[in-house]
Amino acid sequence: MVTMSAFEVLGPIMVGPSSSHTAGALRIALVARSLAPAPIEHVDFVLYNSFSRTHVGHGTDRALVAGMLGLGPADIRVRRSFELARDAGLGFSITEGGRDEGLHPNTVEIRMTCEGGASISVTGESLGGGRVRVSSIEGVPVSIAGDMPTIFVEHRDLPGVLAALTRKLSTANVNIATMSTFRQERGGRAYTVFEVDEPVGARLLELLGDTENVEFASQVNVPGAVGAGAPVEPGLSFASGSQLLAACGARRLSIGELMRAREAELAGDSDGPASSDAAMARVLEVMRSETTEALTKPKTSLGGLLGGQAARVAEGGSAPCGGASNLAGALMGTALTRATAFAMATLERSATMGVIVAAPTAGSSGVVPGALLACAEAAGAEDAAIRRALWNAAAVGALVSTNATVAGAEGGCQAEVGTASAMAASALVELLGGTPAQCLDAASLAIANTLGLVCDPVGGMVEFPCQVRNAMGVACAMSSAQLALSGVGCPIPFDEVVDAMATVGAALPPALRETAEGGLAATPTARGGCPGCGACA
Repeated sequence: MVTMSAFEVLGPIMVGPSSSHTAGALRIALVARSLAPAPIEHVDFVLYNSFSRTHVGHGTDRALVAGMLGLGPADIRVRRSFELARDAGLGFSITEGGRDEGLHPNTVEIRMTCEGGASISVTGESLGGGRVRVSSIEGVPVSIAGDMPTIFVEHRDLPGVLAALTRKLSTANVNIATMSTFRQERGGRAYTVFEVDEPVGARLLELLGDTENVEFASQVNVPGAVGAGAPVEPGLSFASGSQLLAACGARRLSIGELMRAREAELAGDSDGPASSDAAMARVLEVMRSETTEALTKPKTSLGGLLGGQAARVAEGGSAPCGGASNLAGALMGTALTRATAFAMATLERSATMGVIVAAPTAGSSGVVPGALLACAEAAGAEDAAIRRALWNAAAVGALVSTNATVAGAEGGCQAEVGTASAMAASALVELLGGTPAQCLDAASLAIANTLGLVCDPVGGMVEFPCQVRNAMGVACAMSSAQLALSGVGCPIPFDEVVDAMATVGAALPPALRETAEGGLAATPTARGGCPGCGACA
């Protein structure tokens, strides 16, 4: 079943430019920091695959250091993390580990040296959209995504230690869901990872840490993960598009209404969906800000490729026909012109390390708000209807995340802009009164029209062609929605379309999956280091 929260899809709220390479990297560092047995004096980050190739342009290095300082993904101080680390006396180094096909495309090993000489290493993977997974601790393979409360214990490999630990958990009335123990050598250092059903408190960790022959016990906190939460009743659960449609039909709910009800149960809201509604209202608030700021206050991006393009689209540029209204009438129309400008403005804000909503990723963050807000403006839709459409978008994104991927490093830009286009198309259909089946038809058409789209960031930065692909994404979403509402469906079921996306993404060579080694990133001009953007002048 889909286990993720809506706000793992429409989120995190973060500073740009990349959800996987910036927010995800920061979250991995936060996890590593929480496992350190003592205050950290020095940390070495070893980056692999896409992380290794594009860490400077994506802000990965700054984000990792920010995480070690305890900053959150939405903290604007992330951009100054190197300076803050020096002020705090934290030493750090960045090592490019190169390509390792045996590792996830977005992998970092974090080697920490602590006060008193203690050390620990944690390896993490960024899965896309800010979601992360810990893949090893001290070289011991694990798989921790934060779906359940998790405890990590370092101890001696001696008889009776595990019995003592499990006894203390039982005494504290904590039920063990899974337990995995690894050792380096017989009688030497060993590690045990407990996944448990109940929340972990400081007192429990203290009791475990005081056990004879135990070095330390720590909770593995994975930021952004929902955790076990409250159980979701079967009628609100789904693992596929067909199951989602069946649930909507059984409950006589729209996709957005069903996702909202599911979120309330997942979060364990005691007062109904009120807190979930407040969280979605916050998402909408940030979206309104991110889509408009660059239209009135353009800034030059970190890489110098963006700055003012969104405003020029909104104003109509300097075309001979003159004026936005003439351009809109002759070409895209008012709503699509507005949607394009909104989408491009979001990417400009992201590329200056401004605060955005990853929807579902930072690299594709302009599509959903651009299309939805422009359409809502044209249709005179109220905020309640816009929020319901956002719940719909979250359901579609969660299905793609669960059954394929939204990470460009795993599936190319089809996984990012393609998924965002599908989310936006489905949301538009719901906003305009379509049925759940029409929503998934629109999502299927959007994916079908972006299938095979490669991820080739010029200079390793989330700037070009990312911004114009978001512009293309809103056009794809809006045309897909109109087709579906006009009765032009997709002959291939949504679930099969998502499977096809996953297959195509796996077939793309690494050079076309966010490594900046292929596509437009490999052209002579791009490799020359200055695409002639004029930023220096």
